[in-house]
Amino acid sequence: MKRLIQRGLMFGNLVHIDSPALVDRYNRALEHLTGRRTALTDFHVDISGYSPEVGDELGDDLYLNQGGCNRQFILLTTQQKTAPLLDAAFSMSRGILRQFIEENEAQLFALTAKDAVAGELLNTVYTIDRPAKLFDIRRIRIEADTTTGTVRDAERLGQMVDRFMAEEDAWFDDVLIADMITVAKRTGDVTRNPVRLKQMEFVQDNYWTSHFGGLYLFRGMEHPAVIASGDKSTLGEMPVAHVFDLRDRNQIARFLELNALVEPIVKARGIDAGAILRQKMDFIVVDAAQDAGIDLSGATRRDIRALARDYARRLPDEFHALQDLVIWAEDGGRWPRITSDHPAYFYTLRASDHPDRDLVNQLLAELSPKDVRQLFICHKQLFYRLYAGWSETKKSYVADFLDREYQVDKVGARAALFGHEAPMDRASSSRDEMIARVGPWGAVRGR
Repeated sequence: MKRLIQRGLMFGNLVHIDSPALVDRYNRALEHLTGRRTALTDFHVDISGYSPEVGDELGDDLYLNQGGCNRQFILLTTQQKTAPLLDAAFSMSRGILRQFIEENEAQLFALTAKDAVAGELLNTVYTIDRPAKLFDIRRIRIEADTTTGTVRDAERLGQMVDRFMAEEDAWFDDVLIADMITVAKRTGDVTRNPVRLKQMEFVQDNYWTSHFGGLYLFRGMEHPAVIASGDKSTLGEMPVAHVFDLRDRNQIARFLELNALVEPIVKARGIDAGAILRQKMDFIVVDAAQDAGIDLSGATRRDIRALARDYARRLPDEFHALQDLVIWAEDGGRWPRITSDHPAYFYTLRASDHPDRDLVNQLLAELSPKDVRQLFICHKQLFYRLYAGWSETKKSYVADFLDREYQVDKVGARAALFGHEAPMDRASSSRDEMIARVGPWGAVRGR
């Protein structure tokens, strides 16, 4: 993993904590939440305040996420909003934390100037001992305050001020006035500088979780389903009719089509479909070269395509199917028949424009793991796990590629791959008519 860390592809964009004041605030918050402290004076934190160095010191990588259910967090600075969330147990956790920080940025900026803000992502489930229990997670709310209870005290002071202003005899209530003065010493003037965090609740019907080997829950769909990364037979009874695992390619393809969750890359507007497909082909060549023991050190795109020519007959079916698709899309070649049980099928798709597109792109990345760029962008946990088993030459090539092609412009790369452009009113082309007539590839098969 050293290559990835050196290039900022792993543990990248974490917030560096090295000032004594911030370390002290972190320890107060850590003790407040967990009863533990760190002896480290220099470490990094993610958006939730989790530190891999502190986790290593404590011998507990889940010290802020016990049970992987209700994630706790420590905010030392609003700069944490751009940091990643390491080892996320739920796909929605980072988005919720970022939205909370952005919605309360001014208040959090003021609060973290003197103290740390500690909190928790709360739902009604405290343990997940069986897969069906995941369906009990519906609403997530955020509970947060400083370690000294500034938000709680400010709320109490606000209530006392309201009472003081409303009651005629409040001027003569010495106890009320004394309490107001005492609390105001801790909170400041809440009438001029309100210290109040927005009460936020989030409803998430569709999400991924790392529990039980990885599960995709699509319960908010017209045709709901659960898709397991592992063996579906181990899940037990689930409260939905359709439960698939990654071996059920035809059924997953049908599910994605019925819910209008995907579109063919060649049909997507505003992207260079040919370039995307060619890059996928290059990654497939790299994977085949690894299996053949070919040294990829310093390999350029020209070298990869030379390998494709030299070893064309040995390349897997995915490569040849994508090649046929590029020929059809750019040169008017024969329409390629790529059915849902073809190994190239999911390489030809991307999420359509809907609220769960990131989740669907993550699923597609898992179904097409040789596309290492999409895998890195959409499913980092799986990327890191697979990376550990690659040959040194493939590790070197992939790390260099991501550093060169992705790190320099992350936003641009994501837009080029997954962005959506508003449709234009125009007559349908013959290609659009063909796709509309036969589906993405005319290809979704039943058993």
